[in-house]
Amino acid sequence: MPHRASTVPGHTLTGAPPPQSAATPGAGRVAIVSASVGAGHDGAAAELARRLTAQGYAVDRLDLLDLLPARLGRTVQEGYHRLLVRAPWAYQRIYSSTARAGGGGPVARALLRSAQDRVLRALPPGTDAVVSTYPGASRVLGDLRLDGRLTVPVLTYLTDFSVHPLWVAPGVDVHLAAHAVPAAQARAAGARDVRVRGPVTDPRFRPCDVRERGRARERFGLPSHAPLALLVAGSWGVGPVRTVARELRDCGAAVPVVVCGRNEALAERLRADGIDHAFGWVDDMPSLMHACDVLVQNAGGLTSLEAFACGLPVASYRCIPGHGLTNAAALDEAGAAAWIRDPADLKAVLCDLIDGPLGRRQRATGLALFAQSPDGCPTTEIARVHRSGAPDRVSLPVAPRHRTQRRLATTAVLASLVCALATGAATAYDDPHLVHAIGHRLDPDGFPEHTSPSTDDHS
Repeated sequence: MPHRASTVPGHTLTGAPPPQSAATPGAGRVAIVSASVGAGHDGAAAELARRLTAQGYAVDRLDLLDLLPARLGRTVQEGYHRLLVRAPWAYQRIYSSTARAGGGGPVARALLRSAQDRVLRALPPGTDAVVSTYPGASRVLGDLRLDGRLTVPVLTYLTDFSVHPLWVAPGVDVHLAAHAVPAAQARAAGARDVRVRGPVTDPRFRPCDVRERGRARERFGLPSHAPLALLVAGSWGVGPVRTVARELRDCGAAVPVVVCGRNEALAERLRADGIDHAFGWVDDMPSLMHACDVLVQNAGGLTSLEAFACGLPVASYRCIPGHGLTNAAALDEAGAAAWIRDPADLKAVLCDLIDGPLGRRQRATGLALFAQSPDGCPTTEIARVHRSGAPDRVSLPVAPRHRTQRRLATTAVLASLVCALATGAATAYDDPHLVHAIGHRLDPDGFPEHTSPSTDDHS
């Protein structure tokens, strides 16, 4: 169900922009639309909500998957998950083909159009601004802005360092980026107003002292003096985790500490492999990061930003297809994380990150992301846009809803079935040509923050 916060009086969605007095505490209402696809998009939404609430705003959180018709959100999520688990090579083809095309195909557009009325109805009266932390939500909200049905400002907060074209929706008023590298990619994809305002992470992610480090190691039962490499693989714990854990152990640079997310079966297999420090879901990731010396990741999502906030150097290694590879390239370009492309370089790079000049440079680069800029943080910018109100938009013709709603819902149902059947056929017959054709019709909106495992993690 959509998340809700407390409500306050405000302005209607189709009324005039809020007056300047709306900047005072308690005078504004912001809706944040995310999607429960992995943990990164929801994590960013939660921190934005916390900060905005502290500034006096009433905040409503919505999950786009809950607003798709006929419970299709969960069906699509599960279908994409199966694709990533069974055929990560297919995900790479889909991701690449949609990036070249500048977005998704007609099936995805029909599915997102079918959510427009539901999203509009879910926004409470008095909402003054809407923020998206998920590309599909940005597309829905941008279209509502373009056709004149939503007249309050819409902002997209880019959660990744790399920006797939699906992130950039023409109707969105402002795109907020954590760094100049994703900002440049968003502009290249057609975003008109992009502002660099830094990342958002839970305030518990911060540098620690030696005493805190020792307490954290004791709490998790970790060696008190050995260098530790924290290996993460998203909230689903997928990717070539077992391979990387063994490589970390065998190279001798650091003791592997592995977080498997909700994949408890993977944690059990790792322990059977002789990886002593393998955890499932961890509620206190700040303390675990405080205990470790370097982070090894394969997707480049929110966990990397949290590590930067802790002053923990980051290495991208054996990245998952699609966004994992593009995030690794963007983080490397920004000088924020080392991208280890060759396994032969693993030990040398890790040693340099743990106790060398590369690690010192990366700690400084990561912490600099969180230095307060003269223009403020993302929530300061959201408040600024809220005070300014929505700029005028050129309205596009809108088809009568009573004529199109049934057709769109039917299209969405058929789209889901076609996706499931086509993906199953492509996987069963191992036909790359079939998957390439599917790629021109599918939209990887459900993919960000998912991770794709190698067969060694599901054997």
